[in-house]
Amino acid sequence: MELLQLKYFQTAARMQHMTKAAHSLHISQPALSKMIASLEAELGTKLFEREHKTIRLNEHGKLFLRQVDIALQALEDGKLQLQDANGCVSAVITLDVRVSSHLLPDLLADFRKEWPHAEFQLQQHVSSFEDMPSFDLCLSDGATPPKGTASVCLLEEEIVVAVPAEHPLADRNHVSLQELKEESFITLPPGKSLRETTDAFCRLAGFTPRIRFESDDPATVRGLIRAGQGVAFLPVVTWGGSTGPDVVQLRLEESWCKRSISLSWPKDRYLMHTAVLFRDFAIRYFARLAESHRQDIARSGF
Repeated sequence: MELLQLKYFQTAARMQHMTKAAHSLHISQPALSKMIASLEAELGTKLFEREHKTIRLNEHGKLFLRQVDIALQALEDGKLQLQDANGCVSAVITLDVRVSSHLLPDLLADFRKEWPHAEFQLQQHVSSFEDMPSFDLCLSDGATPPKGTASVCLLEEEIVVAVPAEHPLADRNHVSLQELKEESFITLPPGKSLRETTDAFCRLAGFTPRIRFESDDPATVRGLIRAGQGVAFLPVVTWGGSTGPDVVQLRLEESWCKRSISLSWPKDRYLMHTAVLFRDFAIRYFARLAESHRQDIARSGF
């Protein structure tokens, strides 16, 4: 069994199409078919079900693919460890960002003050997690960490409702979700973690929020609130720091209106030294955010 056979099998198994896989591998389709047939002969079993031009892994193929993924990843990890030990590994960190993207500029800039050679490849607006993580680190909702990862909770924060200063509820300290059911909301677009969380809060309270505006820009959301165009749910630590005097934040009476932010990394893959440094830096960065928020609360009596 040759390493090249395993790599070709892995690609064919992922793409489930011999012609497309051959094109991706820069070889002819007959050559790929011959390589797969040779591997199946050596293993003594078929790995694919053939259906016209497409192929589909059978149960034996699925079992073998899991082991091939482990073996090839172990070899890649070994190479990275040697390069890392010799100071030759790339300093590029692949960072998948699902939450708190507006914090990224400051977070990355602060990290690069200490580690100026670090570079980042940012993955944003990805709709779902793959079975095999394609990132080094991932910022996501702590309630649904990616598959196949280890995670640490960076922050747990309260969700409040922000209303214009002239709003009838603005002189209150607390408000219940039920009192908001007739309000017009300014929200993130569907699919965003915070939007899914706050929609779930409303469903638990027995209503569907009336959406007036959708925006994934925190500054736009705050501006629309200040302009009296609606109310919005805001996480108090990561979003609530710059609402200004024209916006009032009200605590929700439901104590479960919170969210957590986690940092995840593939648990069965080598994490290069630069990524480890950033992981530890991010943990400290979010801890400082939380502590600063606690001090603000103590001063304001919120």
